[in-house]
Amino acid sequence: MTAPVAPIPRNDLIACPHCDAAYTLARPGHGERAVCHRCHTVLIMPRRKAGLQIIALSVAIVILITAAAIFPFLSIAVAGAHNSVSILDAALAFSDGPLVVLSLATAALIIFVPLARVLLSLYVLVPIVMDRPPAPQAAQAFRLAEALRPWSMAEIFAIGCAVALVKVSDLADVSFGPAFWMFAILVVLVVVQDNFLCRWSVWNALSKPAKS
Repeated sequence: MTAPVAPIPRNDLIACPHCDAAYTLARPGHGERAVCHRCHTVLIMPRRKAGLQIIALSVAIVILITAAAIFPFLSIAVAGAHNSVSILDAALAFSDGPLVVLSLATAALIIFVPLARVLLSLYVLVPIVMDRPPAPQAAQAFRLAEALRPWSMAEIFAIGCAVALVKVSDLADVSFGPAFWMFAILVVLVVVQDNFLCRWSVWNALSKPAKS
């Protein structure tokens, strides 16, 4: 009977997450980045004090998501009738009918998934930035946050709103509520946070043994 052979860890290699090309690990300096030659995916991009910046962005995103979901997003006036709606109201507009699943999915993709990603990132990054051992199950939490990234559709919602407003503006008077501007800032912060985050640095920090 042949005994299974344990894999040999290769800490001197790095693989591209998109095309699986393998490279000899060379850590770039601050302000530099390592890029895949095949698909041009950024593999490593360390920044000075990036952890504190990402945490600050994450806290701001949590505040903006919570406020944007509650405050009025749009106000529409037509033929003497006036109505204001929040993002949560719009997402749950069909919650009483057979489209309740679609309504809940819309709310999740616009609000709850982006919020969950940010909270998971904070759970993982705060101990690392404070030079403490990783939080329990931090690797699984960061893996879940990365898995949820394609399902965080705040940007898609913003583009859809822009297209809808162009059409509605010819039929009614549309005014932006405070949640609209919060959501616009939120979309920008989400993009900035994703660009600031060096995922290799996070995985590297999580793979280090805890200090005794």
